[in-house]
Amino acid sequence: MNLLVDVFGYLVVVLHGGVIAAQSIAVGSVVFLLALVRPLGWMFGADERRLRRGTAWIGVSAALALALVEAARLGLDGAVLTGTLDIPWAGVIGAEFAVAGIAKIAAALLLAALLGLAMVIGPRGFVAGAVALLALLAAAAILAAGTATTHAAARLADRGVLLAASALHQLGAALWIGGIPAFVAALARFDTPTATLAIGRRFSLICQIGVGIILVSAAVMYVHYIGDVAGLYGTAYGVMVGTKMALFAMLLLLGRANFRTIAALGEDRTTPRLRLRRFAEAEIGIGITLFFAAAALTSVPPAVDLREDRVTLQEIVERNWPVMPRLTSPDYDSLTIPALQAKLDAEAAANATKPAPAIVPGSGTIAPVNAEDIAWSEYNHHWSGVFVAVIGLLALAHRAGFGPARHWPLVFLGLAGFLFLRSDPEVWPLGQVGFFESLREPEVLQHRFFVLLTVIFGVFEWRVRAGGGRSARALIFPLVTAIGGAALLTHSHAIANVKQQLLIELTHTPLALAGIVAGWARWLELRLDPPDSRVAGLIWPICLVLVGVILLIYREA
Repeated sequence: MNLLVDVFGYLVVVLHGGVIAAQSIAVGSVVFLLALVRPLGWMFGADERRLRRGTAWIGVSAALALALVEAARLGLDGAVLTGTLDIPWAGVIGAEFAVAGIAKIAAALLLAALLGLAMVIGPRGFVAGAVALLALLAAAAILAAGTATTHAAARLADRGVLLAASALHQLGAALWIGGIPAFVAALARFDTPTATLAIGRRFSLICQIGVGIILVSAAVMYVHYIGDVAGLYGTAYGVMVGTKMALFAMLLLLGRANFRTIAALGEDRTTPRLRLRRFAEAEIGIGITLFFAAAALTSVPPAVDLREDRVTLQEIVERNWPVMPRLTSPDYDSLTIPALQAKLDAEAAANATKPAPAIVPGSGTIAPVNAEDIAWSEYNHHWSGVFVAVIGLLALAHRAGFGPARHWPLVFLGLAGFLFLRSDPEVWPLGQVGFFESLREPEVLQHRFFVLLTVIFGVFEWRVRAGGGRSARALIFPLVTAIGGAALLTHSHAIANVKQQLLIELTHTPLALAGIVAGWARWLELRLDPPDSRVAGLIWPICLVLVGVILLIYREA
């Protein structure tokens, strides 16, 4: 139970992100089925059943995943509440969040059953119409249950307006992002100019409606949750909203590119169509990342509720003003925890007792930080920047034709070893806290996760570069890079000072965004044909160099 409590906050964000993603795809599949497949089914003749079954299967899978992840989230919340506050399970189940979660699970299971039925019955007739109506009602119930656990449900002022805006925001995301998996599957099944144009035009209209709904609802929530520009850059809530806006802009760029491709296809049926599917694949990945950013957003209070400890523009500029990198570290013994542990060891030796640990992982106690701790952290970031900048420059050199530079992925292994040794000096192998015991600390757990990701994409990408070609394992690098960027958005630091924590997050956010762009640019390089692939192939190593530069100017004081 203690371990569960230790990592509770991080797990909640991860599970909530999964809930939002599954919810959006389930609802989006219903809309795709009813607004595109049913009215356009006559165009596909005997193949209409394939399109209907494929779309319904995506919806069934998403609905079942939604029920499973929501159940896991409820179980996690309930276990922590019963284990820490001694609340009986009956009391937990009767809480508003639990009622909403149970309703969402029931609606998701009903939707899965209805979509399963839609796979076997015809597209017309009374039964098909009844199934369609019930599926829409189940999707609406899912959105209503999701709205009941948002910030809007806890507001006292303008609660009705905010609940409506939250529901519309989720609906818009489902119409656009949630429908993309069905769109990609449909294009894969019907790869002809006529079918692509029909599907593309109708889905483009659905997406435009979704984007409009998102913009209107976002404007309402901006006024009520952020209030002013200072709230946008000076609070954790505002910074995360800014991150969502950046991801939203990426999606708009990809969507705009696909819109133009569809328009060109309408004039010339020989227009290349592959980029439609490939850009949509990247949209799925970036969209899911946006959902996890939205999940992280629910873990912090709205900006309007935080009037104290806001970060000013002057503080942001001062913190991020470039200075010479710190390439030498302080002595290990001068750090807070080692120094404190040495003192406790000496006292225990004098009293012939067992020394107390200077830090207990997962205790929730935030360790004090001295100037040497800050210098150690900056040293780590700056050398990490050297590693990443070298990786990006070698990747560019390899792209320019310098053959030996193809082994650049091996530099990732050096970065992983450096991070493993240096990121958390109070734990093994430098400190006295054991490896497995240290994983009870959420920040350490996240650091170890990033090290593992670094090793994975270093090894797989080196094998790709050494072997040449576009094998399936080549996709490991972009996927892991994008996942690493998304994970960095949910990464938190155990710092008591709210302003200092936010200033660090302001540095990590552009790192995450650059990683996400790098990952999906590499994906597009592998999946597109020239000349589009060449453009994408230039973007991702530049992003890596940018990550290195940001790390090199990183400061904590």
